[in-house]
Amino acid sequence: WGSHAEFLLSCIGYCVGLGNVWRFPYLAYQSGGATIYIIRTGAFLIPYLIMLVFCGIPLFLIELGFGQFSGFGTVTSWRASPMFKVLYLNLKASDAFVGIGFGMMLVSFFVIIYYNVIIAYAFFYLFASFTSVLPWTLCNQWWNKAAQCGTTIPTNCTVNCTTMMNVTMTTPVNTTMSNMTTPAPPDRVSPSQEYWKYRVLRIDQSSGIDDPGPVLWDLCLCLLLSWIVVFVCLMKGVKSFEYTDRVVYFTATFPYLILFILLIRGVTLEGAGEGIRFYVTPQWERLKDSKVWSKAATQIFYSLGISFGGLLTFASYNKFSQNIYRDTLIVALGNCGTSIFAGFVIFSVIGHMAFKLQLPIDKVADQGPGLAFVAYPEAVSLLPAPQLWSILFFFMLITLGLDSQFAMTETVITGLTDEFPKYLMHNKFKFTAFICSICFLLGLLLVTEGGFFWFNLYDWYSAYYGLYFLTIFLCLAITYGYGKILFRTRSIQMISGVDNCRFLPPNINKVCFFLKGHFFTYPWRFNKDMKLMLGREPNWYYRINWMLFSPGLLVFITLFSIINYSPITLNKQAYPKWADNLGICMSITVAAVVPLYMVY
Repeated sequence: WGSHAEFLLSCIGYCVGLGNVWRFPYLAYQSGGATIYIIRTGAFLIPYLIMLVFCGIPLFLIELGFGQFSGFGTVTSWRASPMFKVLYLNLKASDAFVGIGFGMMLVSFFVIIYYNVIIAYAFFYLFASFTSVLPWTLCNQWWNKAAQCGTTIPTNCTVNCTTMMNVTMTTPVNTTMSNMTTPAPPDRVSPSQEYWKYRVLRIDQSSGIDDPGPVLWDLCLCLLLSWIVVFVCLMKGVKSFEYTDRVVYFTATFPYLILFILLIRGVTLEGAGEGIRFYVTPQWERLKDSKVWSKAATQIFYSLGISFGGLLTFASYNKFSQNIYRDTLIVALGNCGTSIFAGFVIFSVIGHMAFKLQLPIDKVADQGPGLAFVAYPEAVSLLPAPQLWSILFFFMLITLGLDSQFAMTETVITGLTDEFPKYLMHNKFKFTAFICSICFLLGLLLVTEGGFFWFNLYDWYSAYYGLYFLTIFLCLAITYGYGKILFRTRSIQMISGVDNCRFLPPNINKVCFFLKGHFFTYPWRFNKDMKLMLGREPNWYYRINWMLFSPGLLVFITLFSIINYSPITLNKQAYPKWADNLGICMSITVAAVVPLYMVY
């Protein structure tokens, strides 16, 4: 890194992404709201904060510390614990494809397939913004079915009132009139929701996940553009574009400006207070639902990037003595604060949409991954010069997504390149093109007429059970199984146990002989390594979480989820059993290689 600020802002750019402004709000919407007040913590934020305190922050530090101490990438660093990595220098190359390092790469690989589809959606909306009228504000288009573009429709309005949907109503409707005796249809929807479902996704053309239909050419081109951008920026290494001073300063700060503007506009809208009240009011009965806890845990890992390998890779380029205690708190707390902040933006707009449509807030939009592409476009359409703000917002969304996409894609590429430098180091351009091409082809299924069903499957299962198991292994491996120590100086990389200690400088010589020959760990070995780097050991909060609470809580949530398992749904439509089983296999594949190799 050119400076400490580059590392810090790059971590913020990596962690603060689509998971904050897209994923967190719809999870809170599904889970019955949240609250920022500790006394009134809600159905989603209670497990969210618990996971942050007992898993998020401690595991964030352990991954940064391990990467900074080892100085290696996602796979190679696990030479420190051969049972978990599993590559000795004298083993054949195929043995590299097992262990925690490969599990991290596999998680990142699954996620980048569908993560770039979100960026493709943002590109679609960006191009659609270059029109005289934003298309998601229109009615009477071929994709409209029941959208109402007028202002507030009174709750006592009836069937014949629907002819007045485009007329501003300023006086109460007399419900005793003879032509107004039939109740009005309850299923009123906003134009932005119909544009998302029936124009962008065209999901009405598919009957479910087993009926994908043809590829949508416009979304396919947007997905191709997304992967071309990723390839161009990574073909000469991630440092060539993303992590220069000017770029990272912009991409890490620009989103906050846009979100702040949208929040100011959102809270001034009629009905915004009801939406925010829904957001901050708990539904205690939802705490009994295992999916709420699972979503909270997954969201912490998803937004902080724990066990995805990116943090470990970033930290491996740090100076040996960089203060990662401070960096951990800044990034972790700032990341979670951004998620809560983005929730206020979305729910203020949802409240206004509910006011216009005279519907309960939980009925305004589908409670799924598409919520942000309904609420945010609605928000920008209410600003002065909506086309300009729409362009700025979706450009911001693209930069947010690309920050994280670059890091996860580079994790996959660098992890394999570091392991096979003889074959890949001098062919990184071709290898990067190969990875991007494979991911683009796999992503084509997600841009079909039924592709959003597959998108939802990826979103739910790509970082689910497997990520839990992988994080448990990560915690246990470093805390209890920290074996052959990998030590790094500016110019020396070596594994303890070699016979060249006497050739090292005197101060390094003592450390080398001290570490030499220890295969299994003794208590707090990792803490002593942290002290070697930073001058002091982690305090009791980190120790007790690493040794007990973090793995224990993850085991509890995993078992709780398995016992209370239920199939996933989209738009209240349950997935068939074969699709659920396929998703579970995706999750388990990530972690299964670790215990299998340990037994071997």
